Amino acid sequence: MLTIVKYGDPVLREKGARIEKITPEIKTLIQEMFATMKAARGVGLAAQQVGKALQLCVIDIREVTDRPSTLELDGKESDPNAFMPIALINPKFTTEGEPVAGPEGCLSFPEIYADIARPPQIDVTATNEKGETVRFKCGGLLARAIQHEYDHLQGILFIDRMSLDDKAEHKPEIDAIQAATKAKLKK
Repeated sequence: MLTIVKYGDPVLREKGARIEKITPEIKTLIQEMFATMKAARGVGLAAQQVGKALQLCVIDIREVTDRPSTLELDGKESDPNAFMPIALINPKFTTEGEPVAGPEGCLSFPEIYADIARPPQIDVTATNEKGETVRFKCGGLLARAIQHEYDHLQGILFIDRMSLDDKAEHKPEIDAIQAATKAKLKK
């Protein structure tokens, strides 16, 4: 199991380096990230969240039944759950539609949730752990999770996208997480 870094750790603000080659170390990291995410009951995890500034995230939305996802592969509707879990290396996407607010949390901000506005659909291109290019269109929770994790890969956190009211409401908890992390890093 890997340790999930919390807010206040500088790695969360680092833009990830492109992964040029899928090495045995990268494959091991992906497997450890899946296990860590599952143990933490998350739907997504970025490399920055386990202390590695890389363009890599893992997603698995199968456990979430109350927030549906859509998936199109080669222009055909597909079952998003059959596509899971997925590792996305060097992901890129284009958005479709006006941003819609929806609930989000983050494993680096335990127990903090807020509505974040994001485009409802995205067209994604990435490399998977086998080195294959994957292209798909998705919506719902899957699109939201990928956008959230992509932000991590750019050093952007979900608190950066919170409304001012939500940020003010959660300020005590956010400050407490940051203070605890900084104290831990000093040791």
